[in-house]
Amino acid sequence: MKTEEKIKKRMAELEILIRDTKDRLPAHSVKPPVMMDLLAYEDEYDDLMKQLADLKNG
Repeated sequence: MKTEEKIKKRMAELEILIRDTKDRLPAHSVKPPVMMDLLAYEDEYDDLMKQLADLKNG
């Protein structure tokens, strides 16, 4: 299991990746690889949020 510090660091990295990936999304004709990247980053972020909550709850 990861430590709280490592989880928060990775979450910060993912926030940047998510923001950058969203910036790459065109208004029309979204490219599947870009969308797949975004979904993967968001899924990992959600998983880390759950891990962080579990650490804080005990």
